[in-house]
Formats: sequence, structure tokens, C-alpha cells
Amino acid sequence: MCSTALCLQLNGSNKGENMDPPLQDCNIEERDVVRFLWAEGVKPVEIHHRMLAQYGQSTMRQRKVYEWVKRFKSGRTCVTDEGRSGRPSTSRT
Repeated sequence: MCSTALCLQLNGSNKGENMDPPLQDCNIEERDVVRFLWAEGVKPVEIHHRMLAQYGQSTMRQRKVYEWVKRFKSGRTCVTDEGRSGRPSTSRT
């Protein structure tokens, strides 16, 4: 279940609401940018430079851009986090 419609549904954009998306949705937006620019043939270092210009220092690190490009090269198309198995951690140390 990975699509732009799902992402829009998650952050309320399909309702015409003018709300800031949660941090996780911001990560999804950045991953969408990486996927789009990579598909256009832009190199990872240039993708990161463009994201810095647009989002500032709060954008993902260059290493993460390279990791996501590697995932897309291997055939991944979904930008949302994959489900994890097991019980979630409930204690903090």
C-alpha cells in the first residue's frame, strides 16, 4: 500500500487542510524528492545540494541520500517505512 494518495491521506492534504505535516511525513516528502531527482538522472551529491538549498540544514544527511538512491536502484519504489516485526520497545534507558 505505497502511493502518493496514501501519503496525502496521512497528512490531510487531500482534504484541503493547510497543516504542517508530521515529521515522518516530512521524511516521506524528502524521500519522494530523492526518488524523483534520481529518476531524472541527477547524481546523489547534486540531489543533496538541491535539498539543502530548499530545506536548509534540517534536510536528510548526504549519507541518507546515497542510501535511498541505492534502495531505488535495487528496485524499491515505496518511500514509506516498511513494517517491522516483533514487539515494540516500551522501556527507555
